[in-house]
Amino acid sequence: MEKMTEFKRARSEKQKEQRMMDIKQAVDELFSQMPYHDITLTTIAKKLNLTRANLYQYISTKEDIFLELSADKRDTYYAALKAAFPEDNGYSIGVVAEVWAGIINAHRDYLRYSDILHTIIETNVNVDRLAAFKKRYYEKTDELCSRLSSQLGISHEDAHNIYLNVHYHAVGIQSISKWNPLISEALAKENIQVPEIDFRENLKAFILMNLNHYCNA
Repeated sequence: MEKMTEFKRARSEKQKEQRMMDIKQAVDELFSQMPYHDITLTTIAKKLNLTRANLYQYISTKEDIFLELSADKRDTYYAALKAAFPEDNGYSIGVVAEVWAGIINAHRDYLRYSDILHTIIETNVNVDRLAAFKKRYYEKTDELCSRLSSQLGISHEDAHNIYLNVHYHAVGIQSISKWNPLISEALAKENIQVPEIDFRENLKAFILMNLNHYCNA
């Protein structure tokens, strides 16, 4: 970990890429430990032992980094889905639901980014960054839905509907199963006992319900 007085600006493309990787790793670690609104450029710089001025040489807003991390998490999740559902696999819808629920459960960090993506991250980045992010999202989602369409014998539109239903249900369940400190304090203040949710089983049942609906329509 470099000291502030030893800061050297990355000049080569390789150095810049490594510096961005370090910044993203630091932000990802912070987001696993504290709510989004408690993370500032100051806390990010402190985590990296940099000054804010040093940090500004690589990013202008924290949302820039959160958008990059959202893309990284998304790509990793999509890659896992594609690997789990090779073309012409012949899986039953029960197996699809089981496997898909397991993959989502293993990528719950992606859901945390998705929870603030549309309302916070995407509203605070420049249009060029957002355009590139959206282009990549629709390309990869279209590719994934095409595979689901072919595998399940349903239309591309129905496959897309299943994907959206599952994704946003998962985001919602994730958001209520990991409270930020303020919500935890409010619940404790009123002695509210929130029912436990088996995340994976909940997702499995929800996915199976959607598959049955669209595949048997």
